[in-house]
Amino acid sequence: QVQLVESGGGLVQAGDSLRLNCTASERTFRYYAMGWFRQAPGKEREFVAAKRWSDSTAYYGDFLKGRFTISRDSTKNTVYLHMNNLKPDDTAVYFCAARKTGGGDIYTRDDYDLWGQGTQVTVSS
Repeated sequence: QVQLVESGGGLVQAGDSLRLNCTASERTFRYYAMGWFRQAPGKEREFVAAKRWSDSTAYYGDFLKGRFTISRDSTKNTVYLHMNNLKPDDTAVYFCAARKTGGGDIYTRDDYDLWGQGTQVTVSS
């Protein structure tokens, strides 16, 4: 069974940076995209960022305003989320996700086939 394993979460202060990592247990060269969602307590899971594998096009949630960057290392089957200038509102469980086929909407969680277990990011003020 394919697994997505996240790491890199933790407790930081407002204004700090953090990098999340997500590694797939299989080669990802045939994936359509990998990305990140987050879910804060009492809120819906929301789209954060995704990268389309074919041409490395990146997509971001509107709320980010350039603070986060998604990147990948195909040789390591890994996608990263670089988070800068973190705010208390960024506190959430961050989930890695992957989709193997195109179509649908890259921003929609229902279009993703694989999910990681989540990693907690807590930003103190």
